[in-house]
Amino acid sequence: MPKLTVENVGAFDVPQGKRLVQALEDDAKVDQLHACGGNARCTTCRVEFVAGEPDKMTEAEKNLLAARGLTGIRLSCQIACDHDMTVRIISRLAGSGRKDAGSPVAADIQPPPVWVAK
Repeated sequence: MPKLTVENVGAFDVPQGKRLVQALEDDAKVDQLHACGGNARCTTCRVEFVAGEPDKMTEAEKNLLAARGLTGIRLSCQIACDHDMTVRIISRLAGSGRKDAGSPVAADIQPPPVWVAK
């Protein structure tokens, strides 16, 4: 099982391949935003990697980050927990003014991933 460490929260064993956005909510009990339901459309699920950043990303994530001019962050909805990683939460429900974290997130990465180098 991969170990997910969330800065200032703790370390958690998560099921192999679980979406990071779901591991943050379910396992780490973090109020991580995901306004678009984890479909790589909004960037509210963004995190910063402290260690263990994946060396690949989905085409959807790469295109969205480029379109918004964002660097140094990743979309937790587009990352599978397949190795140990440490993240910093930067987009939480608390203080966001939103009524909830977002639409339910599917178990599999959506849209269906096309993997590219980051």
